[in-house]
This record gives sequence, C-alpha cells and structure tokens, in this order.
Amino acid sequence: MRFITGCAVLAIFFSAPTQANPLIDQLIGVTSQYLEQQVSDYAQTLGGDPRHEVRINRLDQRLRLPICAEDALSARLESPDIPIGRVTVRVTCDGPSPWRLFVQAQVSLYQQVVVSSRPLSRGGVIGAQDIRLAERDTGLLNSNYLLDPAQAIGMQLKRNVNADTVLSHTQLEQNRLIQRGDKVVISAGNSSVNVRMPGEALEDGTLGAQIRVRNTRSNRVIRARVTGPGQVEAGM
Repeated sequence: MRFITGCAVLAIFFSAPTQANPLIDQLIGVTSQYLEQQVSDYAQTLGGDPRHEVRINRLDQRLRLPICAEDALSARLESPDIPIGRVTVRVTCDGPSPWRLFVQAQVSLYQQVVVSSRPLSRGGVIGAQDIRLAERDTGLLNSNYLLDPAQAIGMQLKRNVNADTVLSHTQLEQNRLIQRGDKVVISAGNSSVNVRMPGEALEDGTLGAQIRVRNTRSNRVIRARVTGPGQVEAGM
C-alpha cells in the first residue's frame, strides 16, 4: 500500500484569516485523544494523580489530504519513549486513500519535585531545612529532578545553587566524611582484641567507602573502610 506522507508544520501563522480545514480538526482530535490516554496511563504508574496538559502545536492550514474514516485512523507515539515533554505522534490513515502525518505536541506533567529553599554553596551538606517540595512541569526537566527529599538530605552539593532551583542527581554526590590529608583513627580488631592507631587519609572517602590510609606509626599504607568522620576500620 502506497502512503502519502507529510509532516505537520509547526508554528505557521498567517496575517489573514484562513478557512477551517477539516483535516486539521481531525488531526488535532485524534492526537489529543491519543496523548490524553497515554499520559493518563503513564501518570498512574507514578502514583497519585498529577495534573497534566496536552497542547498540540499549530498545524499548517494548507494541508490538503482526504478526510479519513474513523475506523481507519490510528495514532502512535513516534518519540520519545514516554509521552512527556516535546513529543511527536504518527497519525496514519489506512483508508482507500492512505496517508501518514507527524504531529508534534507539548505534554506537561506537573509533579512535586525537590527544590532548594535558599541559596546553597558548593560542598555544603543538604539538610531538611535547605529544601522543599514545589510543583514543576517535569516535561521540561529531562528527568533531571528528585521526587523524594530523602534523596537529597545528607548529600553534598557539587556546585552553588540559587534559591528555588530544582535539584537533581547530577548536582549531588555522597558526603565526603574524610578528605585527603585528614588525620584519622584506624580501628582494627576481632572478637577478642581491638587496636586503634593514628593515620592519615591518602584520598577522599564517603561513608562505607574503602580508601587508602597511612599508619603514621609504621608508615605502612593500607586500605580501610570509612565508618564516620575521621574514623576508618581495617581488617586484621
């Protein structure tokens, strides 16, 4: 079957009024209905009932193709993989005069995301008072956001952020409890004996990380696990 293929042209405005185009009405209707269902299904997988908006980009009124019978008309998401943000829908007519068009739209999904409640400095450790939840259009955030404050609390900032900034994993890292050059206490032991020795960290370390430390008594370099600020544990 040979298709007449075209691409819906975006944002074409005219200074003079144009006559109604039944094909445009059909494209808007089927695309809107399809995206409404798709984004509703996707929102259910997220839990709750986040509000959403579907806006079809303006189409070229000069499109001239035959109207398609309802039972021969179908829509499918062309890109991206989820119906959020800037999306393209492929609308296909399998009628006697088949055609295929691509319609673009903007789908907004509003969710409560983690934002900074005040300006925060690089290297600072985030506390509960530093963040809050605020509604944002996640379709504009390219998955760079956090939904749970617990994902940010206790983490360290990689860079300065302004107040009301949406926080994401790319801005955060594990809190470095130990930095290279810090004086540390090395603990080593078993069920019958426990030994504590002075040491020096040879690299940065977060909680639970294995780092190299130097025993300053023996000058021996070993690997030890970070157990707290200035505290590491080595096996015997």
